[in-house]
Amino acid sequence: MISKILIANRGEIAARIIRTCKEMGIQTVAIYSEADKDAPYVEMADEAYLIGPPQVKESYLNVDKIIETATESNVDAIHPGYGFFSENGKFAKECEKIGIRFIGPTSHVMDMMGNKIEARKAMKAANVPIVPGTEDAIPTAEEAVEIAKHIGYPIMLKASAGGGGIGMQVVNNDEELQKAFQSNAKRAEMFFGDGSMFLEKKIEQARHVEIQLLADRHGNVVHLFERECSIQRRNQKVLEEAPSPYISDETRLKMGQAAVDAAKSIGYTNAGTVEFLVDREENFYFLEMNTRIQVEHPVTEEITGIDIVKEQINIANGKELAWKQEDLSYNGHAIEARIYAEDPKTFFPSPGHIKEFDVPKGRNIRLETAVKSNYQVTPFYDPMISKLIVTGQTREDAISLLKETLEHTSIKGIKTNIPLLLEIINHEQFLSGNTTTTFIEEHFSPIKKK
Repeated sequence: MISKILIANRGEIAARIIRTCKEMGIQTVAIYSEADKDAPYVEMADEAYLIGPPQVKESYLNVDKIIETATESNVDAIHPGYGFFSENGKFAKECEKIGIRFIGPTSHVMDMMGNKIEARKAMKAANVPIVPGTEDAIPTAEEAVEIAKHIGYPIMLKASAGGGGIGMQVVNNDEELQKAFQSNAKRAEMFFGDGSMFLEKKIEQARHVEIQLLADRHGNVVHLFERECSIQRRNQKVLEEAPSPYISDETRLKMGQAAVDAAKSIGYTNAGTVEFLVDREENFYFLEMNTRIQVEHPVTEEITGIDIVKEQINIANGKELAWKQEDLSYNGHAIEARIYAEDPKTFFPSPGHIKEFDVPKGRNIRLETAVKSNYQVTPFYDPMISKLIVTGQTREDAISLLKETLEHTSIKGIKTNIPLLLEIINHEQFLSGNTTTTFIEEHFSPIKKK
């Protein structure tokens, strides 16, 4: 049984994992860079080790140093959180080599689903609907233009190994595709070590809806219903909710079953998420599978009462899932707002010294945070500093509580996106549940604000 876990991550997700470990009586080991020496999660852990300078390649992406720390601190398992090594099959293999459990799926499955082209092929074989597009990597821009003529514009140009919107671009004609192909391929090569590109038909007025899965090592797979994640900027989510205010019960049932079928077809284990694009007629198409815990997992926890991190650890311990699909249900409505250290008008990061950090506490308010008062936000990492999650009996209750909480949140010393969040949740389209992935671009982009 796992008695000691190293968290190969930082910030709010490290703190969140440590909290569940403490509840389970499991010892924790934190790692930190020089920039994170005063971070709250470092104080929370039973042990903490400096692993390098602020730059991620020399600290949080330093395989040798993390493995060395895990070995020397005598841990049983490593939890990768999200980002960094969470979807890196090579890192999972390194853990497997030295007998440390990687809390996630197998390295083989991770590699398969981490390559978007291979993932599309696997989902097609499992009869999961996929977006029309190419089956293989496209070697040249010229060949991409020829293929695009058959698919039809607008088209999504995507990096096979991409994530977080990197290497992804909408193109509307041959000229745009020619210009975008090389630059996106180079960017993907730089970030992921793989510049392979492919094309997908852009689904117009699409919604982004994802299904949370849990799969044990005994062949049991369940879904924990869906999350609505359509409110994004630069292909990064800003606000998520569960359940979706848009899809019907019939579509919910079909999507959940498709996600379960997808996981079973590839022998998936642990927590994972299947992301779908949903069109105006509620047709849904496989987008990608995230082989890790998601940033937005708390909204699912709030409506189901299931601690997903606890279940990840239970699965890694070889335990069977405690429920069948028919045992699961949800209650209420939860919304998560990501609080970023960024200028709400330009979306540019806004690092600096937080003089005051004060978020209201109360029933149905949950805060997952990476910062505190008198804390320095550095420019080295993702600008998300906190997640504010609220729950209500109805969607209207949750929106009202979120509005009240954001209005009484005080973060002094840096700029944050709280003004933007308030604009979003007061917008007529959001209030009606009628938002697509282009909502922010259409109403709140820097260009629109000029």
